[in-house]
Amino acid sequence: MPDLLYEKQLSDHYATFTMNRPERLNALGGSLQRDLQLALNDFNNDREMWAGILTGAGRAFSAGADLREMADRNARVAEINTRFERGEITSDQRAEQLLEARGGGAGAGPSGTLFSFSRSPKPFIAAINGLAVGGGTERAIDCDIRIISTEAYMGLFEVKRGILPGSGIHVLSRILPYGEAMYVGLTGDRISPQECLRIGLVHEVVPPERLMPRAIEIAKMICENAPIAVQGVKAIGQFWRQYDMDGQYRLSEWVNRWVGASEDSKEGPRAFSEKRQPKWQNR
Repeated sequence: MPDLLYEKQLSDHYATFTMNRPERLNALGGSLQRDLQLALNDFNNDREMWAGILTGAGRAFSAGADLREMADRNARVAEINTRFERGEITSDQRAEQLLEARGGGAGAGPSGTLFSFSRSPKPFIAAINGLAVGGGTERAIDCDIRIISTEAYMGLFEVKRGILPGSGIHVLSRILPYGEAMYVGLTGDRISPQECLRIGLVHEVVPPERLMPRAIEIAKMICENAPIAVQGVKAIGQFWRQYDMDGQYRLSEWVNRWVGASEDSKEGPRAFSEKRQPKWQNR
């Protein structure tokens, strides 16, 4: 089975993107990142596609980063840096090997796949069918409109793993009151559907059986309007959300190097993959 199901409804001018790794809770590993980007490129270039819906297969929207893959990737990155420090490889070789080890840098900055949906000229609806944590929450908030099932929840759990959120750390304080954004990011708490609605993280809470029908209703309402006018509304609406995002990412590169060099950043994913509590060293 493909990691992504991409279906166009040509007569109604919308497409559905279904993350399809239910056995891994739609974690953003395997070929999912690449498949999403390829499908999005096709969607953006198709003049008959005017709105998109993002959802997940099974009981999850997305569990975010695949921490098993991350633990392996962190080990490879540490090995590359050690070889560089020993003088075994050049700085150019180090940069090339790090890019390869990190999967081509997807999601590493404003042009990465974590920002694909917000930077699409066409509107996206996130239909959050189940748990959406870490990168799953970030995928959802990258969409323009979010609706959530009563059986779902959201959250940024990265601090529980000794790592930093990706796009969430940049976007949440732009779409939520600062205190609410910090609560989500600093506590790693599970945010219920009703709490998501209260703080403005989602637009609507619906029963599970109404989730996709409601997402389709919204997509069809959007597609009844002039597509160029709709894209104009999104372009202006996204201006503040994207304003100086490049500068914010430059700051985060330094912070990520500091956090990523810590022992705790390696212990968190390792403990998760070994199904045990992490032992933080604060170094």
